[in-house]
Order: sequence, then C-alpha cells, then structure tokens
Amino acid sequence: MKLTVVGCSGSLSGPESPASSYLVQAPYQDRVFSLLMDCGPGAMGALYRYIDPHEIDAIALSHLHADHCLDLCGYYVAARYSPNAPWPRRPVYAPASAAARLARAYEVTGTNSEVSDSGASLAEQFDWHTWQPTQQIGPFLVRAVLVAHPVEAYGIRVEEGRPGGGTMVYSGDTGPSEDLVQFAGGVDLLLVESAFLDGPDNPPGMHLSGAQAAAIGQAAGVGAVVITHIPPWHEPQRVLAEAVPHFDGPVSLATPGASWEISSY
Repeated sequence: MKLTVVGCSGSLSGPESPASSYLVQAPYQDRVFSLLMDCGPGAMGALYRYIDPHEIDAIALSHLHADHCLDLCGYYVAARYSPNAPWPRRPVYAPASAAARLARAYEVTGTNSEVSDSGASLAEQFDWHTWQPTQQIGPFLVRAVLVAHPVEAYGIRVEEGRPGGGTMVYSGDTGPSEDLVQFAGGVDLLLVESAFLDGPDNPPGMHLSGAQAAAIGQAAGVGAVVITHIPPWHEPQRVLAEAVPHFDGPVSLATPGASWEISSY
C-alpha cells in the first residue's frame, strides 16, 4: 500500500500546500486501485501531479468541513466537462449529509430524484455511501470511527488484504480521543492531525497538538507517526519538535508529494 500526500495544510489551503487530501493505492485485479481520502481546497488541481483523476476508484470524506471536502466540486466539473467526460460514477463514503452539503456548494441537487433546472445532479458522478463501521473498498478493508470534533467526523482505518499488506489510520480532525487510540492499535502508520501548538488554552474536542498526536501513536503502538493538518499560521518544525519526545519510533511531517510504502513485513 502506498500513501501519497496531495495536500496537508490545516484549516485552509496554504502558501505551499492544498488543504487535506491523501491518495492511497494498492494492487488490485491486475491494476492499481486508487482511493482518495478527503479533497480540500486546491487538492483537485494538485491531484493531476500524481494521477489522472479519471483513474480515482473511490473517495472517502472524513467530515464535511470545507477544508476537507469542497474540491469535490472541482472533481465534479472535471468528471462532467473535461475532454474525456463523462467519467465513471464513483463511490463516495462520507457522513450522511454529504450529498446535500456538496450539492449546496455547487448549487445542484445531490440525489437521484432531484435535479437542477439545467438537469444536472451530483449523483450523475457520485454514488453516495454513508459511513458504516466496516466496508470493503477494492483491495482495502476500510473501517470508520467517530472522533472528537464539533461536527460528525471520522477516523479512517485502511487495511490492505494481501499478505504483508500494510495498515494505516488517518485521524481526520479530532481532539484527544481514547476511541482513536483503540482504533489505531498496532497499525503500521498513523497519519494524524496537529492543528494546535501544545498549551493549556486549546479548546477541547477540536484538534490535537503535536505532542498529543504523538502520544496517541505511542499509546496505540503504531509503527510510525506522520504529522499533518498544520495551519499556515504555525511553524511545522515547531509542531514536529513538540511531537518527537512523545513517540519512540519515527515521526515525520506530511509535505505535498511525500509518499510512504506501507507494509506489515
């Protein structure tokens, strides 16, 4: 399984990175299966550096804050109007209100039964699925768990089925969460948000500091921690420095284009 960072800026797109978006790929039926996790502002254009977006097989949205989902409107435009359109209709795994949320963003309706005056519907391109505790998505067994955020938000665990296939957890946006510790138990890589600096005044149930993110990895016994979702107003190296003392293994920063080959061997 390969993880590639498409965008990693927290809360909004940054001067050097799109907002949250991650590409997870693995062999499947004599080809490479591609799962896109989150699609924040700027992600759709950047995605062309790593894959023809026409080849995305499935999409997963951790939650519906703008910095994690709004470039799905750009995906819809490309899927409907680019030279090789229409693209195949793709499954989107997301919170229950995703179809309506994205339809409002693009000003078309998001169900099969309702269309705009132009006849357009997001359902032409997206097959909406509400998150279940477990779902099979191509070669991946994908699990979802509610995490600590002001809106319905999920951590996502991806397990590759083939022998030696890796395991990873993407935290999405979360505050400290014992459920996330249990959910991430023993995975090879934890991709974890760190939107806060360490300090006593951070609001609860919203985001993690680097120290808290690394501590989750330590408690969960993961193989490696990758820090992501740092907003443009924080210095990434400071977040990393806060994280390193709290995890015994490798800790690194997500950067656009960075990739990891994840294996259980």
